Amino acid sequence: MKKIDYREIQGNSLGYWVLFLLFGAIIAVAAGSAYYMEHNGHWVTGMDNQIVWGLPHVFAIFLIVAASGALNVASIGTVFRKEGYQALGRLSGLLAIALLIGGLLVLVLDLGRPDRLIVAMTVYNFKSIFAWNIFLYTGFMVITGVYLWFMMERKMNRFYKPAGFVAFVWRLMLTTGTGSIFGFIVAREAFDSAVMAPMFVVMSFSFGLAAFLLVLMATYTWSDRPLGNKVVFRLKNLLGVFCGAVLYFTLVFHITALYATEHHGFEHFLLVGGGIFTQLFWIGHVLLGNLLPIALLYWSKTGSSRFWIAVASTLVILGGFTQIYVILIGGQAYPLDIFPGKEVVSGGFFEGQINSYSPSPWEFLLGMGGVSVAMIMVMIAIKFLRFVPGSLADEGKAA
Repeated sequence: MKKIDYREIQGNSLGYWVLFLLFGAIIAVAAGSAYYMEHNGHWVTGMDNQIVWGLPHVFAIFLIVAASGALNVASIGTVFRKEGYQALGRLSGLLAIALLIGGLLVLVLDLGRPDRLIVAMTVYNFKSIFAWNIFLYTGFMVITGVYLWFMMERKMNRFYKPAGFVAFVWRLMLTTGTGSIFGFIVAREAFDSAVMAPMFVVMSFSFGLAAFLLVLMATYTWSDRPLGNKVVFRLKNLLGVFCGAVLYFTLVFHITALYATEHHGFEHFLLVGGGIFTQLFWIGHVLLGNLLPIALLYWSKTGSSRFWIAVASTLVILGGFTQIYVILIGGQAYPLDIFPGKEVVSGGFFEGQINSYSPSPWEFLLGMGGVSVAMIMVMIAIKFLRFVPGSLADEGKAA
């Protein structure tokens, strides 16, 4: 590896401790929310027996998908041998592990009985994609941890590239597994598609890079370290490409669904007559989450401004969150077709009825707790360990 001067940040400023205490307070409130939901039961949330995956699952899936994409920066430097990305590898791996841990914490605490996780970790049904994902998530943390060790320990640098290649393949498997959770649920018209797996892979590239850009710019700005335009512009151009790819796979997904008559009902619901879900899809995901960021990133007047690059990255994250909300909650809101090709003439248990869902504050606070856990892990790690180059100035060789 090329010689790069990594340094800890001081972390003694008032701003650092204010941010640290803010994240810590959110984590404390999130823990209280988790206890409240666990103690009283999920009836205090907006979930019911129709919408069983609520807002915490949206947070969890977003963080898990973004974790895979955050590692993409390190993979570009290692697997594709792009020297301009190698200096960012340590921070990339750190953010990937932190986001995954934050997402898994939300997932576990939203189960209602977190202690039952022991059963899921000791008894496996290998016909279930959920069982596969336990190995994918734990394997990702172990492999990325070893990858970071090989990067940071000089004696192990000779194993750096093979470890990076393994991490690259594993993170693709992880995101494919996450997307396949939905693609394998053939009973729901909104999920039943093989396109889900590659779409989630591309989504991870976009979400993870947007999160990495924000963390990178915030770290260098608040620690008064030089960060050259060459690094920032390289990453923002790549983010624009990934936004376009997300739109492309979204288009492919819906064209594929429209080709099959059995999916016409859900497509009409989501694209035209789904109320809040239709609005979130077109305005939140398509317009604000992808088209506007692409315009901001590539228009000369905004694409050269770090403020607007940060705005575009934030919009990508919000748009990605909206996309997962539409996929997850919208997919459950649309009624199950229990007897395909048949008309139900009697019943009364939600047959053919659009299901409603209003997230509770407890769910939102739990989700924000996962985000805060990830951010506070990064803040502690860069304060005490050498994850960040001392300089990424254009004139230096570190960039």
